[in-house]
Amino acid sequence: MLFGKKKRRIEQLLIVEDEPLVAFDTEHFLRESGFEIVGTVDKVADALRHIQHAVEIDLVLLDVNLADGSGIDVAKAAHARGIQILFVTGNCPGDARALAAGCLAKPYPQRDLLGAIEAIEAVVDGKKPPKRLPGSFSLFAQAA
Repeated sequence: MLFGKKKRRIEQLLIVEDEPLVAFDTEHFLRESGFEIVGTVDKVADALRHIQHAVEIDLVLLDVNLADGSGIDVAKAAHARGIQILFVTGNCPGDARALAAGCLAKPYPQRDLLGAIEAIEAVVDGKKPPKRLPGSFSLFAQAA
């Protein structure tokens, strides 16, 4: 019996992370999980270029403290284009709720990253998020 692959609403991801090992591990894990990584960058300027010129980005995984500035600037640009944002940081910013769908606290197990993406995807689809969310994840977005 053949089973079809579930169609995801969130497929194209931009990773904005200035810690090389974290960025590499995240990119590899998400590719293996079936996501398309449109870019992995470590600077605000590079992230803004991707957001302005990328054909499609469904979700930005965004660290707040970057080498050349604040991820908040990236979040504002992504939010203005209607792109979902998941802050992935050790210290979730106070204004995150107004910009992002959620915040995943570092360090986190990889399954929590998938759980956070799945919860955001459910809300984007107009469904209720799973009852059990990862412990290190705060969901801000709500189903319509």
